[in-house]
Amino acid sequence: MTITTASFSKALQQGVEKWFNAAYKEKKPQYPEIFQIDKTDKAFVEEVGVIGMGLAPFKPEGQKITFEDMEQGYIARYVPTTVGLGFIVTREMREDNQYAEIAFRRSKALAFSMRQTKEVRGANVLNRAFNSSYTMGANHDGKELCATDHPNFSGGTWSNELATAADLSSTALEQAIIEMSEWTTDKGLKFACKSVKLIIPPALEFDAATILESILLPGSPNNDINAIRITNKIPEGYSVNDYLTDDNAWFILTDHPDGLKMKVRRKMEIVSDSDSVTQNVMFMATERYDFGWSDGHGIFGTPGE
Repeated sequence: MTITTASFSKALQQGVEKWFNAAYKEKKPQYPEIFQIDKTDKAFVEEVGVIGMGLAPFKPEGQKITFEDMEQGYIARYVPTTVGLGFIVTREMREDNQYAEIAFRRSKALAFSMRQTKEVRGANVLNRAFNSSYTMGANHDGKELCATDHPNFSGGTWSNELATAADLSSTALEQAIIEMSEWTTDKGLKFACKSVKLIIPPALEFDAATILESILLPGSPNNDINAIRITNKIPEGYSVNDYLTDDNAWFILTDHPDGLKMKVRRKMEIVSDSDSVTQNVMFMATERYDFGWSDGHGIFGTPGE
């Protein structure tokens, strides 16, 4: 589509007091609340898991020490892809336009669309967290982000999803935290991985505030303490993500260093170019990035009931 004098006929004469809705007041960026953001200068990035060793067996006197192999595990590949959007303005429209603010508002609207696209693409990692059609590729563990049967490289499985889906409540949140405390390495060794923040859709904000901030046990007539609050199991509270599409799904981010990530190949650029034949001017915005995860231990979730 090309913006012509017919597209903005009111811009050809004086008398318009205000142009509105070209760009709205934006929400603060929300994807940085979820993803670790890394820059890259490569066409693709691979992060490779390392399989450590298990428990040390008893060594009888005079006998040899047991030796165990270490090897590479699952591979997470990030492939930054380009997103782009633009608009074209005729020379006549640029010549006859009486309002300089229109050009400014067009550029702001373009940048607004690009930022919204990034938010949606980031949130879709969680929106698809329980969908087996979306994985991190054939060389990863073959499972969706949140699953009850992630395969260990050395055998067996582990879970970062409630076995029975549950709506957000104190009981469900406590159960999730308990299950996370039972996580082990691929070889069965306990490791430190703490819950950090609750990620929720707007529909669950008031529930989350009640569960995390109440002094006593939420929804109970008993004088019981709010154990989640007292033990500070969710130290960074909750974060509302406006781009989550399921009003019942909720997630717990952990402090695992290799969880959910965004790989940025090129930040947003807005450029212009002219067509010497038509004398139209094109305004284009592009950027290049990818969202994903290296290790599912970076998050725990449930789709709710």
